[in-house]
Amino acid sequence: MTTPATAARPDPAPARRRKRSRRVTLTILGAAAFALAGCREETVDAAAFPDLAACKSAAAQGGEFSALDCEVAFREAQTLHAEAAPRYDSQQVCEEQHGEGSCGTEAQATGSGGGSIFMPLIAGYLIGNMLGGARAGAAPAQPLYRTQDGRFTNAAGTATYASNSGRGQLSASQFTRPAATAGKPPMTRATPASRGGFGTSAASRPTSGG
Repeated sequence: MTTPATAARPDPAPARRRKRSRRVTLTILGAAAFALAGCREETVDAAAFPDLAACKSAAAQGGEFSALDCEVAFREAQTLHAEAAPRYDSQQVCEEQHGEGSCGTEAQATGSGGGSIFMPLIAGYLIGNMLGGARAGAAPAQPLYRTQDGRFTNAAGTATYASNSGRGQLSASQFTRPAATAGKPPMTRATPASRGGFGTSAASRPTSGG
């Protein structure tokens, strides 16, 4: 006979599953940002972290990437940031695309260049599982930047991510090295306006990974 105490005891498993799902799922926005069902494009295991410390903390807890992976990918993200971050001709234009307080000068970001060019601050980075042998033209990491609506995008503005923290499978093409912007004319207000805003080219349809 089942006692009232036994009958009233809740099953903790669903709560644990829900908690785990929130922790590991990396939600991606945009058809170009994730390998859709039916596609056979190569995918890679990936994770997003807001900073190096968060990546190392996950590594210490048995994550799929080691502390050394975190450091290598973080350095790569910083290198790509200096080479290929979007550049704007004024702080106002930069903040219109990335949010108030999310931009600095090129000189502050790279230690070179003038104070008249502005770049978004790194707001996290993506790390992929290609660290042991990156494909030609691919990088093991990508810098992430805030968008004006509080989401995140990569240096090329080809994908929009719901968060800068989580795990999932991404198309390998998301780790293609972005085109260099250093030394080239910065974007004006008319540039992002002509394409609907920086980082919005892939934001038309929501999908999720995990």
